Amino acid sequence: MYKQISSIQNPLIKEVYQLREKSRTRKKTGRFLIEGQREISLAIKGDYEIESVLFYSEIIIIEEVEKLFDSSKPEIIEISKEIYEKLAYRSTTEGIIGVAKTKELVLENIKFTTSTPLILVAEAPEKPGNIGAILRTADAANVDAVIIANPKTDLYNPNIIRSSVGCVFTNQIATGNTSEIIEFLQSKNINIYCAALLDSSEIYTNQDYKNATAIVVGTEATGLSDEWLKNSTKNIIIPMQGEIDSMNVSVSAGILIFEAKRQRNFK
Repeated sequence: MYKQISSIQNPLIKEVYQLREKSRTRKKTGRFLIEGQREISLAIKGDYEIESVLFYSEIIIIEEVEKLFDSSKPEIIEISKEIYEKLAYRSTTEGIIGVAKTKELVLENIKFTTSTPLILVAEAPEKPGNIGAILRTADAANVDAVIIANPKTDLYNPNIIRSSVGCVFTNQIATGNTSEIIEFLQSKNINIYCAALLDSSEIYTNQDYKNATAIVVGTEATGLSDEWLKNSTKNIIIPMQGEIDSMNVSVSAGILIFEAKRQRNFK
């Protein structure tokens, strides 16, 4: 049997709503929300622990909910339309929301299975949509890790999960400050290629990314901090022929990462 909750004033529903709305609550409790069947499936595949699942039976039936889980079944709770509409983040959705445990996204947990890893680093990205797009690009390229330097928002923000279409669960991710990340990369003899709008920057296609490589991108507004530029193996640039001198950070990341993949014969 499973629980049924119909009141929006139920204490559990209030707690779940706080997980949706507040980064502070997510950090304090070590829990976050996942909305949608695909996203929950990817989280399970990424070894995230799903504690409970809330579903609205007019959209998804209990049998479909149970099919998502094998041996370890979370607590399953049927909720009313009113509750679902309060908790759901998407207008077109699948009737299911999971409550999961966060992971400690630290550099020490990054493991490489190759001597020539390809890593995507983004410094201080602010917009959840950009972070989600970066994670989708990283998943598409099957990079070895994504590292976020000086993050401005927590990676379990519902908007990041939504815009990444669950790729926050498919990538190996860590966060840290710029100094820590540079030290980490240098300690593992990983070449650092920084995207920078400098006269001294070299065209990105003229570099060799077949060895251990980190591609580093900054924000459109401020670019990368001086610490990155001073510690780079090479500062690189994507030539632009229009009136503007910068592109969306996720677009730049995609161009650079897939050039590295092309050089590696998409291995």
